[in-house]
Amino acid sequence: MPSSSPSTTAPTTSARPNRVTPGAAETSPHAYDAGLLLLRLVLGLTMAAHGSQKLFGWFGGGGIDGTGQFFTASGYPAGNAMAVVAGLTETAGGLALAIGLLTPLAGAAIVGTMVNAIAVTWGGGFFAPKGSEYELLLTAGAAALALTGPGRYAVDRFLPVVRAHRLAYGAAAVVVGLVTAGVILLLRK
Repeated sequence: MPSSSPSTTAPTTSARPNRVTPGAAETSPHAYDAGLLLLRLVLGLTMAAHGSQKLFGWFGGGGIDGTGQFFTASGYPAGNAMAVVAGLTETAGGLALAIGLLTPLAGAAIVGTMVNAIAVTWGGGFFAPKGSEYELLLTAGAAALALTGPGRYAVDRFLPVVRAHRLAYGAAAVVVGLVTAGVILLLRK
């Protein structure tokens, strides 16, 4: 006679184990992938737009000269060079994150630039407009994507080397982003 109690084991065909709580409905693995896609698109395109403000002056940005002056005033040497580096990192990292290309490295690029942004806004408290809440949220989102991977709906799925995301890859990438951010912060006066 079949048991009337719900199963507590995960299907063996899923790439992710689905933990089933008695009385709870199973969650589709596609729901996780759709959520990761949404997060990647919003965070990645937001960062790409920020980078284009720095590089091209789009969306009301200062361009290289205006952003360079801001970097110089914030204590960074060679303000225009820093504007180019930050702009390229945000634009390329944001676009790569949005499409899910080399996701751990793209997330690390965003983490590195945002750690520097947090350092600049740190003295203004936590809340906007002068605080660091926005930068902290972007940093955490990028680190989370680097650690979890891009999900199924990503270019990484078609690249043999990164198809099977490993937590170690994401953690190593986040460490690289943090170390790079630290080196840049050491240059700041």
